Amino acid sequence: MRDIWCGRRANRGREISSVRIIAAALTAFGLVLAPCGVRAEVYPSRPVKMVVGFAPGGVIDVVARIVGERLASKLGKPFVVENRSGANGMLAADAVATAPPDGYTIFMSNSTTITLNPTLFKNISYNPERDFAAVTTVISGPLVLVINPEHPLMANVKSLPDLIALAKSKPGELPYGSAGNGNITQIAMELLSNRAGVQMLHIPYRGAAAAQVATLGKEVVATFDTLGVVPLVQSGKLRALAVSSPERTPALPDVPTVAEQGYPGFDVAFWSGVFVPKATPASVVEILHREIVNAANDPAVQARLASHGTVLTLSPAGFSAKIKKETAELADIVAKAGIKSE
Repeated sequence: MRDIWCGRRANRGREISSVRIIAAALTAFGLVLAPCGVRAEVYPSRPVKMVVGFAPGGVIDVVARIVGERLASKLGKPFVVENRSGANGMLAADAVATAPPDGYTIFMSNSTTITLNPTLFKNISYNPERDFAAVTTVISGPLVLVINPEHPLMANVKSLPDLIALAKSKPGELPYGSAGNGNITQIAMELLSNRAGVQMLHIPYRGAAAAQVATLGKEVVATFDTLGVVPLVQSGKLRALAVSSPERTPALPDVPTVAEQGYPGFDVAFWSGVFVPKATPASVVEILHREIVNAANDPAVQARLASHGTVLTLSPAGFSAKIKKETAELADIVAKAGIKSE
């Protein structure tokens, strides 16, 4: 009996030693043995970087900060905005496309960088469908065509027809500002110019905020801006001539649409949305989507977002479908209007 017992103890010792050896080997390869019932790491466990492709102060930057504050308060970790302006958002897109797909680098983008750049620019290093997973849209809205009424050339411009008439009398001379080469604000003006049979001088800036400053500073006579320009219109510092949507916007109910003023079918809009690198775990995408939707439904957050556009949150699948449809539509607009990148 003693021999049997000793044999059993020896076998048990060998089993324990084997388990220890296997555990040590797994640990050496970076694997973790967790007891049953132990949960995986909760996301996020450290600060998250929110990359924005435009300068501080523009609508995309402001929306990112509003959303980031809400995410930080609900998820318990900082969501830090990093501005990488330049090349119409392409520098920021490149940075996110090559970032680790772990949920700790996310991209707050506008429609231009995702649906327009691939149409206008041949040599871009990122592919939206291949490199990004869509999380959700945040806001959507029309553009507002504004002028500076104090600019010497704009003294008698009270409406869109007035601006078109002036542009026809000064072909290629009236400078207009945009948020960058190939930006949706340039596309809107070039499409309008094409429809009206006029030519204006394009001056690109590093984002909508910079183009707005240029208009206020009389460097340019006009620009298509986001709804963030409404307070400047209401104060009289800028004059709104038209909105780019098919219907008037409640933010400026007295401002007619471009379509109303002789150009039926004119419809150019922008949106801001959230993306992550393509291989980011579905569980992380789900958390981000849920929390951003919850933020958009919060009255306090919604009130802050409303001044920049209409709050709009789509599912990842719905957002992806929107991108595909819009990319095709913009490609058609660009081709018909003969718009080329500079």
